[in-house]
Amino acid sequence: MQLKPPDGRLRRSQVVSTFGPGAMVDLVHDAVLIGGLDFWGFKGTENQVDEPRLLEAVQWYFQERKWPLSREAPFRKPPSADERQPSPANGIQVLEFPRWFVCQNPACRALVRANGLDRVGTEHRHRCAGASGKAERCVPVRFVVACPRGHLADLEWTWWAHERQVCNAPQLRLDEGASGDFSEIEVACGGCGKRRKLIELTVKDRQDRCSGERPWLGHEGKEPCTENQRFLVRTASNGYFSQCTSVISIPQPPSLRQAVRSQWDTLKVATAEALPIFRQIPKVQQALGNASDAAVLEAITAEREATVEKAPELRTAEWLQFMAQPVERPGELPAHKGEFFWARRAPSVPGLPPLVKHVVLGRKLRVVQAQIGFTRIDARSPDLQGRYDLNVELAPLTLQQDWVPVTEIQGEGLLVALDEERLHAWETSPALAERREQLFQGWTRWRELTKATYAFPGLRFFALHTLSHLLMNQLALECGYPASAISERLYCAPHEAEVPMAGILLMTGTTGSEGTLGGLVEEGRRLGQHLRSAWESARLCSNDPVCAHHVPHGLDDRHLEGAACHGCLFVPESSCERFNQYLDRSLVVPTLGYEALALLPRPW
Repeated sequence: MQLKPPDGRLRRSQVVSTFGPGAMVDLVHDAVLIGGLDFWGFKGTENQVDEPRLLEAVQWYFQERKWPLSREAPFRKPPSADERQPSPANGIQVLEFPRWFVCQNPACRALVRANGLDRVGTEHRHRCAGASGKAERCVPVRFVVACPRGHLADLEWTWWAHERQVCNAPQLRLDEGASGDFSEIEVACGGCGKRRKLIELTVKDRQDRCSGERPWLGHEGKEPCTENQRFLVRTASNGYFSQCTSVISIPQPPSLRQAVRSQWDTLKVATAEALPIFRQIPKVQQALGNASDAAVLEAITAEREATVEKAPELRTAEWLQFMAQPVERPGELPAHKGEFFWARRAPSVPGLPPLVKHVVLGRKLRVVQAQIGFTRIDARSPDLQGRYDLNVELAPLTLQQDWVPVTEIQGEGLLVALDEERLHAWETSPALAERREQLFQGWTRWRELTKATYAFPGLRFFALHTLSHLLMNQLALECGYPASAISERLYCAPHEAEVPMAGILLMTGTTGSEGTLGGLVEEGRRLGQHLRSAWESARLCSNDPVCAHHVPHGLDDRHLEGAACHGCLFVPESSCERFNQYLDRSLVVPTLGYEALALLPRPW
């Protein structure tokens, strides 16, 4: 029997970012909600991924929240479906959402539940002229309600349109007005004549209490909620913010806790008397090495009690690995095809400014990214090490599963390391005091609105992020990869930190096993030329002087940007770690009215 093919397709990397569990997706004929991990079907175990550094970071987060996480198989790639032999047991189930539809007959425009419509093939149809009339095509309504805790639901249109009053014969109609402007959209009832404008849903005092629905988790997903529901356009960009943690696979010896975990089937019953006997087993002896019995027993006790192991400094470990790479030798290539990490310091790059200390060329890089949850309405950014604050409430991906979805990206990249002393002298100069205060005031206002608990990242982070976007846009013109295919990874730690960091990693990659072709690495050898071109193009924006004179504590809601806009610095959101925030062109190049602030004040 020929099974029905899947209703839509998504790339694996999309399922662990833009369209993860709980995300709303438009298919060709339907609007759906991606099901939680409980509704993912797998064929075999080939989807499992191993990455110890990522496990330590994610495990710390999950244990603090008392969420289950498997020790043996904590990471899985999304299922890879076979369209030639489709099976309901292999793939991701979705839920039809929203369940309200609008008739496309201009004379009708009825707003009706799905159970009140006819299903004809792949479409919902509405009989506008009664049972004997022509059935007109319907489309899902564009509006839903959500809350910052991630809850999502259909608006109870009949209840809302009648302002919580009972109508004996409700016949709702969605009128969008002559211009289609949002202020003109209203719901009218043909039964009682009641009319109500949708713009009332945006008034805070008139918002209803959130129902706590989490349909991607199934019927058991509903929970109490004290938030007010927010009006949301179904396809708006603030409908889903995937919260992901990622690491670059780097060579490092396993910790004793990891070694114990690798032999847990044997060591979980170990005692002080039995441990010497267990250590005679060859695989256990190889895993534990020369560690003392006391240290091994301590690690076994911690693992048995599931004691929270402090998450490692993710970015610091990667930074030290990049900085420890030797200078490249002519003709040098990776020794092993299966090697995950291979990078070398460029011997000499002409035309670099004195600010740039090193350029590291990463021919083989592997990034493993795990989605740990998501938010709606407001995005939540990680700290400078890539970790999320425990105070941030994320919507869960599952009720029963003990693993998280991941994606592997094989690729290449180039790391630009700045001179620490020159950068520190710049960020502490008196000329930057006023600009620092302006950016701090904008960040303070943003923190009050979002209730974030992170510290102000400082001018160093603004400058690094701005320089990253300038280089990203410039390299996209030369290396053959579009800007959306290049992503950034920022290494930033203050001068007073144990390991100060000031670097930018720009990388590109694919989810395939073969990686990329080396075009971005080769452009790293011409970085001086690219920096000079980026400096020249950034001095004047097409939106100047408006862009150059923007202040983050103004009347708009751009509290985390200085001189930055779509004409000069913004890149595709898939490429940026910070949603095109924490940017200020005046801190890197001379701009109108702010010539004295620039980290690169003049050509070199």
